[in-house]
Amino acid sequence: MTATPKPASESVVRQHQALLERLPFSDTQDFEDATRGLIARRTPNAVTAADGTVVWDNDTYAFLDGDAPDTVNPSLWRQSRLASIDGLFEVVPGIYQVRGLDLSNTSFIEGDEGVVVVDTLLSVETGRAALELYRQHRGDRPIKAIIYTHSHADHFGGVKGFVTQEEVDDGRVKIFAPEGFVEHAVSENVYAGTAMNRRAAYMYGAALARGPRGHVGAGLGQTISTGTVSLIAPTDIITTTGHEETIDGVRMVFQMAPDTEAPSEMLVYFPDFKALCAAEDATHTFHNLLTLRGAVVRDPHGWANYITETIDLFGADAEVVFASHHWPTWDNARVRGFLSTQRDLYAYVHDQTLRLMNKGLTGPEIAEEIQLPPSLENAWSAHGYYGSVSHNVKAIYQRYLGWFDGNPASLWEHTPVEQSKRYVEFMGGADAVVAKARDSFEAGDFRWVAQVLNHVVFAQPDHANARELLADTYEQLGYGAENGPWRSFYLSGTTELREGQFGTPTETTAPDVINQLSPTMLFDAIAIQVNGPKAWDERIAIDVVLTDTDQRYRLTLANGVLTYSGRPQQDAADATLTTTSRALPLLVLGGLSAERIADSGSELVGDSSVLRRLVAVLDPGDKDFAIVTPE
Repeated sequence: MTATPKPASESVVRQHQALLERLPFSDTQDFEDATRGLIARRTPNAVTAADGTVVWDNDTYAFLDGDAPDTVNPSLWRQSRLASIDGLFEVVPGIYQVRGLDLSNTSFIEGDEGVVVVDTLLSVETGRAALELYRQHRGDRPIKAIIYTHSHADHFGGVKGFVTQEEVDDGRVKIFAPEGFVEHAVSENVYAGTAMNRRAAYMYGAALARGPRGHVGAGLGQTISTGTVSLIAPTDIITTTGHEETIDGVRMVFQMAPDTEAPSEMLVYFPDFKALCAAEDATHTFHNLLTLRGAVVRDPHGWANYITETIDLFGADAEVVFASHHWPTWDNARVRGFLSTQRDLYAYVHDQTLRLMNKGLTGPEIAEEIQLPPSLENAWSAHGYYGSVSHNVKAIYQRYLGWFDGNPASLWEHTPVEQSKRYVEFMGGADAVVAKARDSFEAGDFRWVAQVLNHVVFAQPDHANARELLADTYEQLGYGAENGPWRSFYLSGTTELREGQFGTPTETTAPDVINQLSPTMLFDAIAIQVNGPKAWDERIAIDVVLTDTDQRYRLTLANGVLTYSGRPQQDAADATLTTTSRALPLLVLGGLSAERIADSGSELVGDSSVLRRLVAVLDPGDKDFAIVTPE
């Protein structure tokens, strides 16, 4: 199978032409806003790790110029051009943003002597490059505080590119974060981290070739950097809306917004600048209610209500709103209009999904039925560049009613492979299905071709003609997608079918993240790795004693499950591990071996075989598991 990308089909070209005629492409306000206040760019804008590996290169998007080619949805092309604009920008005098150095932005609020940093990008390397760019043009101001607006890695992972753990420990730098930050930041990246990172490889397209027939952007930003993810725990936790802090003369008013774009999230208003940081709750796209990499379903009803609260709290005074992604919006009337549009978008999709749900429609049916009103359809910030109406509607359905659509036929389905074998047999065999699929492909019914050929590939993974036509089909679906992650998913599927596995470019399960696990979270992280059937006959009891926190836990492996308790136990353990809360994560990262225990200054007393037996039943995740094939 050739790896060479194919041209766009005539049906895709017609779709794009209709879009050009329907949407307000003559509106260039976003381009004015995205370039306003530009001070300087990094040239070249590539960032490398210590070993010379390129972890970010925004210059690879230089092809995003002029009109959209046939192979890119013109609306997504427009968004990618905007998101690729990089550099140091003045938001208002005293507030500066670095954009185009990662998926997210980092912002600098200048105080009396130093600076407060809002969000730190995903990687240490890109964070350091952003700080260098700021200091090159604004002076070597000391960092007085860092604000994590929410618990996603692209907003805290670069922190050690800005400050050291020692600067935080000795009180020179404060770190503010919303309530629940550590728990959610760590659990999301550890518990289901392997699966999320694997799917994120598809979602963000970081491994895809850049170009008009490849990756053009993720809608929320261009893509994710592939450097070192770090984490320094917050020193100050914000718990209430209206809480105020002043650091180095910078006044900040916080608004809590949990369970919106992240489980732990907050907005920040800077009254002396009349500037609102909307975190990730109001950006120039319809955001995800259920991100395609996987997460807990978000609450669009609460999201809309929090934006209403934002307008009530700060809307009368704010002269600019900036966020952790995209470009700012200036002038009070436009700020209020932008926030209102975002609020109405989430409220409309939520309410209409519930209305149709209560008429008996299922998630996929509602996704086909629902249409945005013209006022939202013509607002560029309401377009589904990151979260589509289609998959967000299905997320709302899932949030309220779960995976089951109420039809008994859906209650006990065969696995994908077993379904596929039966479908292919019913449809006359693989060759017959592929022949019919070619006719559907020529007719432009790519959605149907993808469905039927997926069955052939799962039933017969080595069927070359099915794989080739399915790759071509995913490619056309990618060319037509307005949503950045949809395009990346389709083109990633194309790439793996044509060329094989491309791996997982970015992993957020970094040592810094593991080190922030509490003992109980660490035990949970071990428990989800236990191979249940393999451990059915094991009976193990281990006491873990933490000398620095005066805590004692009993770990019990029985019936294929690892449980723990912090209460006193009447029976004796098979072995006792005495260590510290700081050393415990390091032991787990390095392997629970006798040598590691001794090297860490810890002690194991009792039956030393219990650790070997425990490790023997652990089954870590596969970071490169198959997605578009059953293999």
